[in-house]
Amino acid sequence: MSIVKEFKEFAVKGDAIDIAVGIVIGAAFGKIVTSLVSDVIMPPIGLLLGGVDFKNLKVVLKAATLNTPAVTLNYGQFINTVIDFLIVAFAIFMVVKGINHLKKQQAPG
Repeated sequence: MSIVKEFKEFAVKGDAIDIAVGIVIGAAFGKIVTSLVSDVIMPPIGLLLGGVDFKNLKVVLKAATLNTPAVTLNYGQFINTVIDFLIVAFAIFMVVKGINHLKKQQAPG
């Protein structure tokens, strides 16, 4: 079987198309979660902590000079990214849990 024919069979299979659709939807969902964390969740948390903007939390490891920018450890942005991950992971967990529940209901028993 030629490689072109094999690729054509792979590309038009339902599984490959489902994966592609899942990746596109996942990327869009990731953007929504990032906006949710950065624009909705973190501002009130920062306000409760005395007006802290998490995006700007950092430790300067080496100050900027005329020729080079500062070297910083941006732990505030890391906190935002961890919260993004936790929300996405929880959402995926809930989707998988729902699918597994539906599969159990459909299984002959």
